[in-house]
Amino acid sequence: MTEEQKIDRRVFDLYDEYCHGRIDRREFLSRAAAMTIAGVSALWMAQALLPRYAEAQTISFTDPRLKGTYVEYPSPGGTSGTMRGYLVQPAGEGPFPAVLIIHENRGLNPHIEDVARRAAVAGFLALAADGLSPVGGYPGNDDDGRELQRSLDPAQLDQDMINSARYLKAHELSNGRLGATGFCWGGGMTNRLAVALGSDLDAGVPFYGVAAASEDVSAIEAALLIIYAGTDPRINAMWPDYEAALQAHGVTYEMHTFEGTLHGFHNNSTPRYNEAAAALAWNRTIGFFREHLSG
Repeated sequence: MTEEQKIDRRVFDLYDEYCHGRIDRREFLSRAAAMTIAGVSALWMAQALLPRYAEAQTISFTDPRLKGTYVEYPSPGGTSGTMRGYLVQPAGEGPFPAVLIIHENRGLNPHIEDVARRAAVAGFLALAADGLSPVGGYPGNDDDGRELQRSLDPAQLDQDMINSARYLKAHELSNGRLGATGFCWGGGMTNRLAVALGSDLDAGVPFYGVAAASEDVSAIEAALLIIYAGTDPRINAMWPDYEAALQAHGVTYEMHTFEGTLHGFHNNSTPRYNEAAAALAWNRTIGFFREHLSG
């Protein structure tokens, strides 16, 4: 029996509230501790859901197939005017197709850095931008990271990501073709980036992200591969209107719902991770980027 099957759905629902900042860590653990399942406190289930980044790393910082470095670049109109990110290039001289990796609602944590390395190993120049860099960067834990991100002006944070995309597209190692992918908050940002960049974004893969506003969809020129979890009521409820707008404006898109999965299923640092679905979604992501960013 997998860890996901052992953990009660009510605890997963609590964790979803916690991840999206509707309750803090203390309340998450307290409410789980007060919940009795089969005569036992559910506190252990809540603790099992907290991320384990060291165990979840799939590609080392020192992997010979890539070179990673932290870079700083201008970000006019953003939180501070300057941004920082983790830039990972494949082995070789390039130029390479470029992909922006956009974090969740807690800054550039180790999982997202690992995703950037996965993209580089697949042949892409990857930039994982840290939206928290103007306020000191990812603080080393998701709780403080979530609070820091919540404290930022949303429009300025969006602008920092838009500027990150433009920096990456113009990078000397980029072939000039740009993709973007992100998770949760980053999935919503991928949709907003498609609106903001128009023809400057060639492909976007939002994972379980908030849909772009229907009135803004006419600005999208990127091809989109849209990933949903099977059980994710708030996000999935946005799909019918989003699809109608995409169709109305002739946007190239495909959508995949991964049945039997929960919001966050791609993140292998928590038990919401679904290995088979995550592997298939990532393989489709890489294939989609290869299709639209080559040349």
